[in-house]
Amino acid sequence: MHHERIELDFTVNGEPVSVTVPPVRTAAEVLREELGLTGTKIGCGEGECGACTILLDGEAVTSCLLPAARLRGREVTTIEGLAGPDGALHPVQQAFVDCGAVQCGFCTPGMVMRTVAFLRENPDPTDREIARSIEGNLCRCTGYVKIPEATRAAARALAAEPAGRPAP
Repeated sequence: MHHERIELDFTVNGEPVSVTVPPVRTAAEVLREELGLTGTKIGCGEGECGACTILLDGEAVTSCLLPAARLRGREVTTIEGLAGPDGALHPVQQAFVDCGAVQCGFCTPGMVMRTVAFLRENPDPTDREIARSIEGNLCRCTGYVKIPEATRAAARALAAEPAGRPAP
C-alpha cells in the first residue's frame, strides 16, 4: 500500500509552519489535527454551514473542503490569531461578547472570521449587507438578531480605532 505524503509550508497566524500530510487532507483537518488549532470547527463537512471559516490571504473561505495542498505558500488566519499580542480581543470578537452574539459557540469562530473579512471590505455596512454577509454561516441558537447587532458594534469600534492596527 502506497502512503504518499506531501510537505506544506505556509503561515498560520503570523508564524511559518511546515507539515507533512496525506494529500487527501483538508485545510480544516490540518489546522485542527496537525497544528492543534481547534477553534476552526468542522460542522457539516460539506462547505455549507460556515463553522470552518478561516481567512486565506485575508479572504474568508470555508476550510472543510479546501484541499490542504492549497495552503502551500499562503497566509492563514484562524480564530486563534485574531487577538492582539497582549491577549486583547479583536474588536469583532469583543463585540460578539458584548452583544451576546454567542450561545452554544459552535458557529462563533466561523461567524467572527467571516465578519472580520466582511468589515474590512465594507466598514460601514447597511443592515441588508450585514444579513447578506453571513448567509453562508449557520447559527442554530441566536436567531440572527445579536449577530448583526455585534457586527454593527464592531464596525463602530473599528471606525473609532486609531489607524495602524495590523490587519489579521
